[in-house]
Amino acid sequence: GDMHPIATSATFLGAHAVPKEYKGRADEYIDFVIETVLPAVKKQRLASACDIFCETGVFDAEQSRRLLAAAKSLGFKLRVHADEIDEIGGAQLAGELGALSAEHLIATGERGADALAAGGVTAVLLPQTSFYLDKRYAAARMMIEKGIPVVIASDFNPGSCPSYDLQFAMTLGCLKYKMTPEEVLTAVTINAACAVGMESRIGTIEIGKQADLVLWNAPDLETVCYRFGVNLAHIVIKNGEKVV
Repeated sequence: GDMHPIATSATFLGAHAVPKEYKGRADEYIDFVIETVLPAVKKQRLASACDIFCETGVFDAEQSRRLLAAAKSLGFKLRVHADEIDEIGGAQLAGELGALSAEHLIATGERGADALAAGGVTAVLLPQTSFYLDKRYAAARMMIEKGIPVVIASDFNPGSCPSYDLQFAMTLGCLKYKMTPEEVLTAVTINAACAVGMESRIGTIEIGKQADLVLWNAPDLETVCYRFGVNLAHIVIKNGEKVV
């Protein structure tokens, strides 16, 4: 029944754009998602979290609030794609609703960061997106100084970041976010596990956790962050089984 958490870290991304058939009618689309789609996703246990793209030309802060409030009442964890291009209130909304994570945050300033910190939200930063779009980089140091857990992820997608090279994202974390290699390692391991609510199973090398390991062809952590454009992964172990 509903007492058991859904055994998936999948996120519902139905509100990532306004479909063609709803062009100019974003409010109606949000109604449709709230009334029809979300209950079906919950019933079929397809996802444990609900996301929305709160951005100029997509969904505004009020539309985002409506969808996320409805999702929260159905028991979904919340995520917000926020402040990728413009700061229109996505980060504040994520903090206010206690979202599990907020993604992008390229344009997030002090107010948005304070809201994230107050709401216990994990900041998922996507440096390859800034690189590919030739945009500024998220204010990672400010977020870290405010006590916000920072994640670095790839953002592999066809529109704004056609790369799944996590190692290059780690290099950019050092070069562009001014993070230390230790902070970067934390950002791609335990903080990333927390961002999907799976920190009790993955994210650190501990007895009792899932054995997901990468052995790097590098003498030290600094080298992993320093070398870019080269795959330094030597052995990949998933669930205790060597896969590469």
